[in-house]
Amino acid sequence: MQIPVVRNILEANDRIAEELRKRFAVQHILVLNLISSPGSGKTSTLERTLTDLKDEFKMAVIEGDLTTDNDARRVAATGAQAVQINTDGACHLDSGMVLDALASINTDGLDILFVENVGNLVCPAEFTVGEDHKVALLSVAEGDDKPEKYPLLFAEAAVMLLNKVDLLPYVDFDLDKATRHARALNKDIAVFPMSCRTKEGLPAWYDWLRAAVAAKKAKMRPVTD
Repeated sequence: MQIPVVRNILEANDRIAEELRKRFAVQHILVLNLISSPGSGKTSTLERTLTDLKDEFKMAVIEGDLTTDNDARRVAATGAQAVQINTDGACHLDSGMVLDALASINTDGLDILFVENVGNLVCPAEFTVGEDHKVALLSVAEGDDKPEKYPLLFAEAAVMLLNKVDLLPYVDFDLDKATRHARALNKDIAVFPMSCRTKEGLPAWYDWLRAAVAAKKAKMRPVTD
């Protein structure tokens, strides 16, 4: 009986996610679902991104966590809109939670909506929240075989951010190996080694964001003769 129950949950989630996707398309909002293990640097990445690109884009963040609003307060300090979702033990965000959170966000003129998912490499990859792309974060403090161990996320992600590269001299992590594992699952995945502390690699990530925003807006632009 477990398999039909799980299937029904996923199908219900997908129905809401599809409605969200249509809504975001009409409003030309790029939606990114950030997924990583706890401590990989999702919030630090957002703080840097929101601060460095605030003059280019209007951005907002939906923060998912088990408890506390610590991350939402950090994000809000950058000047971006931030809404906290506390899952009270649930290991992922779902599309219904995101739909509810949108009631607290002014989406008029919004360019990018980041969804910072609960720290987990398994369940968040299974539940779409209406995003355009999943973004996988992997820090060099973790194993370089994470893509191989958690294939669904890296197979579906458009981007892999390899964070904390400033720690490479002190940890046993092979960037090439991690990249090979990810691209064996997804040949088109964009890989950006970076450091939120030193800002190394961030310009390449920002260029990807600029291109993704432009593509989202162009996709829905009426064709004229």
